[in-house]
Amino acid sequence: MWTGERVYVALGSNVGEREGHLAHARARLATLPRTRLVAASRVEQTAPLGPVPQDPYLNQMVLLETGLTPAELLRHLHAIEAERGRARRVRWGPRTLDLDIVRFGDREVRDAELTVPHPELAHRDFWLREIAELDAAAPPLPSPHD
Repeated sequence: MWTGERVYVALGSNVGEREGHLAHARARLATLPRTRLVAASRVEQTAPLGPVPQDPYLNQMVLLETGLTPAELLRHLHAIEAERGRARRVRWGPRTLDLDIVRFGDREVRDAELTVPHPELAHRDFWLREIAELDAAAPPLPSPHD
């Protein structure tokens, strides 16, 4: 019986080989311990957010089922970002790869490292579209008795 939680992770890139960065992230997410990549939304290009002038982003949402805790998953996401040269220098700045936990099951997390659901979720129409796409494509969760 699978006991993992469903997690929505946003992928974004606007520096370098954007498609390659997203592909690397999807491949690495599929190899995380106690984690399964359930589905991936289509990739879409969006205008950058925030005050820093920069190139457009490629964005995508993936749906994972994981037995990791939110903190464990976040550590893995930061490691995957670092593999692609992510440097955290400028808030809202350009990024080779940005991975955000948008939702983590029904959990609410509020600490210095992580806020879930992501506080910008309601303000990012592309995330809402991508989540709807994943929800339509994903198989239903098994019941606790399966």
